[in-house]
Amino acid sequence: MRYRSIQKHYHAMLLPGVILLFIFSIVPMFGALIAFQDFKIGLGIWKSQWVGFENFQYLFQLPDSKRILTNTLFLSIMKIIANLCIPLLFAISLNELRRRTFKRWVQTIVYLPHFLSWVILSSVITDILQIKGPVNELLQVFGFKPILFMISNSWFPSIVITSDVWKDFGFNAVIYLAALAGINPSLFEAAEMDGANRMKQIWHVTIPSLRPTIVLLATLSLGSILNAGNAGFDQILNLYNPLVYESGDIIDTYVYRAGILDGQYGLATAVGLLKSVIGFILIMTSYKLASRFANYRIF
Repeated sequence: MRYRSIQKHYHAMLLPGVILLFIFSIVPMFGALIAFQDFKIGLGIWKSQWVGFENFQYLFQLPDSKRILTNTLFLSIMKIIANLCIPLLFAISLNELRRRTFKRWVQTIVYLPHFLSWVILSSVITDILQIKGPVNELLQVFGFKPILFMISNSWFPSIVITSDVWKDFGFNAVIYLAALAGINPSLFEAAEMDGANRMKQIWHVTIPSLRPTIVLLATLSLGSILNAGNAGFDQILNLYNPLVYESGDIIDTYVYRAGILDGQYGLATAVGLLKSVIGFILIMTSYKLASRFANYRIF
């Protein structure tokens, strides 16, 4: 009886979260019907004309669809690679430091951008890269011509990837630091007795010990590949402009413009629904891969 009473208390604690989940995540799924309609706000869902899969057919016929998908996949893959490698290198380098005070200062500084919104960071990045910003001033000191970074299709993808890494690499390194703390010190002692220097210890002990963590993070990243990263929409919406649509426009920003700005609600919902279905498949696949290669399970 006491066990059942405790269970009731736990269920009562979960109830507010379940209600919020139902209201904001389950109920809005009803709006997916708009993807199969020529939706008009004045008519509503029930009175708008049903068009079947016409919105999906129109989506694949759009000349921009290939470009948008290519941009999304390219930015996502490059972000995944960069956000795996750079935090890993940073965590290993930080772990090698022996001065704890300096180590804490470095951690605090690199964590800071993670807690700032893209509205703030995009303004900082724009000011740094503008025509009279510090980067162009430095280029002119060395005799180079100023570069219009924020309106250049050749530079914009690099800016997106670099700024994403800058924002989150310190925070992502926490996972690697936690994994590093769990490595058995006797492995390093044995390697040192065998004559291995610090670089060889990192290569033959540290990195192999981190392999399950690396595989886990890589496979879990597949679930957000169609979002151009965890915060792809927020980042690109605050950074891009019409001059860089060719290289910076992704699925989410296209849905925003088509649905909110142009009023093509059926098309925008069709794009979002298709992305959600593919994203669900990728998430399930990533969990299968994580379970197989990293022995990671949630359920």
